[in-house]
Amino acid sequence: MGILKKSAIAITALLFGVIIVSFVLPDEYEVERSIIIAAEPDDIYPEVVNLKAWPSWGVWFQRDPNMQIKYGGPDRAIGMFSKWESESQGDGKMEITELKHNKKVIYSLYFPEYEMGSTGVITLEPTEEGTRVTWSDSGEVGNNPVNRYFVLMMDDMIGPDFETGLENLKTVVENRG
Repeated sequence: MGILKKSAIAITALLFGVIIVSFVLPDEYEVERSIIIAAEPDDIYPEVVNLKAWPSWGVWFQRDPNMQIKYGGPDRAIGMFSKWESESQGDGKMEITELKHNKKVIYSLYFPEYEMGSTGVITLEPTEEGTRVTWSDSGEVGNNPVNRYFVLMMDDMIGPDFETGLENLKTVVENRG
């Protein structure tokens, strides 16, 4: 048996193994980060519920100042959405799906390039030090073997952006007061 044939068999076996392993990997992910902001929930909520305010603190908007953003739906209410196009950050759509005044904003997120969606939640919880703002995102990747490997890296890929976004939100809110 020639070396070329042995190499082809080894590569095929390796690829088959990678695919088989992917089916035991999780198909769901959740990323979550929190920060304490020295402000009341009613000082923070307007920055979160108003999608037009996100460019002042969201890290993706700062990375691409040429991002094309369109807004629609009712202002600061269920159904408000933003759509964006960006060469460096990708294209997407975010829509508010549920609100609890001064407590929670839930949104759906969709990236057409990857045919992937997720659900994001930002909660505001009063504490003695101010307000704990928790930002989470969760989703399913289905049976695609490549996407299942991405689940293992999702926290490392999105988590730092959430941390920076929350730090930016803290700066915006605390410096406004």
